[in-house]
Parts: sequence; C-alpha cells; structure tokens
Amino acid sequence: MNREHRLTPARLGLTDVLQVGSVGLRGRPMRVVLSALGIAIGIATMIAVVGISATGQAALLRELDRIGTNMLVVRPGTSFVSGDEVKLPKNAVRSVGAIDGVERAAALGALDDVHVYRSEHIPATQTGGIVVQAATESLKSTLRGSMAKGGWLNRANGRYPAVVLGHAAAKRLGITDSGQLVWIGDRYFTVLGILNPLPLAPEVDGSALVGWRGAGTWLGFDGHPTAVYERSADDRVTAVRDLLARTVNPESPLDVAVSDPSEALKAKAASENAFSSLLLGLGGVALLVGGVGIANTMVISVLERRHEIGLRRSFGSTRGQIRLQFVVESLLLSGLGGLAGVVLGALATGIYAAAGGMPWTLPVWAAAGGVCATLAIGTLAGLYPAVRAARMPPTLALHAT
Repeated sequence: MNREHRLTPARLGLTDVLQVGSVGLRGRPMRVVLSALGIAIGIATMIAVVGISATGQAALLRELDRIGTNMLVVRPGTSFVSGDEVKLPKNAVRSVGAIDGVERAAALGALDDVHVYRSEHIPATQTGGIVVQAATESLKSTLRGSMAKGGWLNRANGRYPAVVLGHAAAKRLGITDSGQLVWIGDRYFTVLGILNPLPLAPEVDGSALVGWRGAGTWLGFDGHPTAVYERSADDRVTAVRDLLARTVNPESPLDVAVSDPSEALKAKAASENAFSSLLLGLGGVALLVGGVGIANTMVISVLERRHEIGLRRSFGSTRGQIRLQFVVESLLLSGLGGLAGVVLGALATGIYAAAGGMPWTLPVWAAAGGVCATLAIGTLAGLYPAVRAARMPPTLALHAT
C-alpha cells in the first residue's frame, strides 16, 4: 500500500495550481513588471484604437442623425460645348422648392473679387482665404445650422450692409461677437452673428454671408446662385435627385452637378477605419513582441529554477504537473499585462471622448478579445519553457545546482 501510494502522484486543485504558478512571479517582481509591460502596451494600443474608432463613429452617427442625410446640393457644371462653367438660373431656388418631396431650399451666390477685412487698412492681398457670398434667408434652417453668437439674416436686415460670419471666418478675422464691424467692398458691414460649424457645408464655415438683396444693392451681386441646397423627405431623396438637374436647367441638365454632402462624412469614416486597421496591425506587432518577451522570461525562469524543478520531480511531481505550473505562470504573467492593457486602453478612449465632447464607446468584444488574446499569447509563450522544464531529469536538475 505504501509503495502504491508513493507511485500515485497527488492531484493539484485549482488553488494549488494558482499558488504554485504564482511562485515565480512573486519572487521576481521587477522582471514580471517589465515582461507584462510589452503585453500591456500591445493590448492598450489595440483597445484604444478600437475604442477611439468606435467613439468617432458614434459621434459621426449622432451628428448625421442631427443634421440628416436627406440634403442634396446643386452646383453649376461645365458646359460640354464650350468647356466653361455655366451659371445656374436666377430662379433655381424657386424651381427646386417646387419639386414634389422637397421640404426646404436655399442658395449661396459667390461674389468674385469681393473680400472681407478687419478694417480698410488691411492690405488687399491679405484675404485670409475668406470668401464673400450672398445667402438666402432659408439657408440656416436648410443646413440645420445654429448660431454661436448673435442672429441670422432675415427679410429686414438682409437688405442692409450686414453680414453673418462662418465659424472659421470669424476666427480668421478675430471677430468674437455680434455688433462688430468688418470691411467689405468699399464700406463697413455690421456683424449680425457667428455660425457654429456646419459639417455638411464646410464652404460656409470660411465665408462671410450677406443677405441676397443686400448683396445686390451694396456689392453688385448678379443674382445667379452658385450652390442650391435642398432638404427632402427621407423616402424621396432618390426621386428628387433624379429630378434636380432637369428641373434647374431643362434645356441642358448635363450642365448641372448634383452631390450628396453626407457621402463625404461617410467616406471620412471609411478612411478612419482604414487608418484604424493600420494601427491595429501595429498593436498586434507590439503584442507579438510582448509574447516573445514572456517566452524569453519563462525560458530564463526554467534555467534559474532547475533546482526547484528537480526537488519537485524527486518528491513525485509528474511531468504534466511541471508543465502545468509553468503554463499557469505564463498565463498569469500575460493576464496581468492584458488586464493592465485593457484598463489603459479604456482610459485613453475615455480621455479622447471627453476632450472631443463625444460619447465614450468601447465595444465589449474589444475588451473580451483583448483578454482572449493575452490568454492565447500566454499559452503559446509558456508551452516551450513548460515542456523543457518537464523533460528535465530530476538528477540532472539537482546536480546542476
């Protein structure tokens, strides 16, 4: 019975496995920290990339919900006959508004060779890239814009030397509030207000907008729009798109260009996803490097603990138990790094979201995938050292010390 008892190795419970597997970690804390750091960096990079991408997409979807994707823009195209840019008819806004399904229509009219300055003393060449455009009263509501300061153009003030500045234009001019004056053409115009950024109409952000009538009176505007914006019912967008060119210019519809500005935001999201894929690849490389570091640590640990391995084998531990010990140790080491990486990645995502005023979004699958990746790396990194430790003869291990 005694001999049979000696030949039957004791089974290790879960607590015993964890305790034995953590012995090597507790004895070498600095090495543990440095080894786990590689895994943490890799996982943190991957979690942050996924989280930031998801946060950006959530913000984009929220913005698209707010501004809508049912807006189309009509612009003058290029004549197939002369090759010159054609002009949209003066009644283009009225024609577009009469299309069945169109809810709102508005227009911009660019004023060539007219610029805006902070005062008449600014050199004419220093335009700051700001364009002056005539705007219809319905432009703000059609674009679903909002005012950062002051008010918008209306039928009364739009006839006078008054201007509304886009978000970027106000910054370039140094205008911070309504009531200030800017120099346009040959006279001062009163700033009625400043718009908030318009994602679907970035051309407005860098513009100084004058009332449609006022632009004709004070700046010589000819009344031809250079861009017509329309909002239609969601289920009528496709049908309206097919009718716009023929309605605006029945004689030559091919000279009219129709675009969907929301496609630009969708393309931006796609390009950000492509960039995120690149960063995920870099995170994967960092994770692989971390796994190699853990494997190297475990190999060194096996070499340093030959005496311990020999003693355990002499007291009846099986090769399977030795393998299990070192695999568990590798899993614990990579697990610590993985958990630290998930926390750091989530923290980076939260900081990014808070800084941009966006909703913090971290997919559950990303965190779960990070943990699973660390377990896989830990298992692979610990297999070779564990097999090597298990194959070490007890007498050789004891003799080597």
